[in-house]
Amino acid sequence: MLKKLMRPVSLLLVVSFCLLNFNVPNAQAKMVGTDAMIAEQQALDQQAQVADFMAREDVKQIMTEYGVDPVEAQQRVDSLSDEELASLASSIDQLPAGAGGVGAVVGAVVLIFLVLLITDLVGLTHVFPFVNHSR
Repeated sequence: MLKKLMRPVSLLLVVSFCLLNFNVPNAQAKMVGTDAMIAEQQALDQQAQVADFMAREDVKQIMTEYGVDPVEAQQRVDSLSDEELASLASSIDQLPAGAGGVGAVVGAVVLIFLVLLITDLVGLTHVFPFVNHSR
């Protein structure tokens, strides 16, 4: 009885092993260049710099005085590209520090206002009611 079953079972096992997929995904390793790592770290630093600036109470107060919602402004800053974020961070760096803090804050608020106004004029947002939306 066992000999009768040996042949069909062994044939079934051979066919089963032939149908198995032994495809193993290849592992890949690449060198990461120093320039790429520096650029990534700079982008992270710029994001942190702008986030710290936006989190300041005096900046939030001035934005509120100009009618800009700080939460929405932060969302807009979060959606900026790396180039736009670098431009914003460099403008924060170039503004005077210390006694000229009010001027820096006003400059940043004006910059944010212009970004919001441009996105409103393009039709991406509806922040300001005085902008005529064509859509």
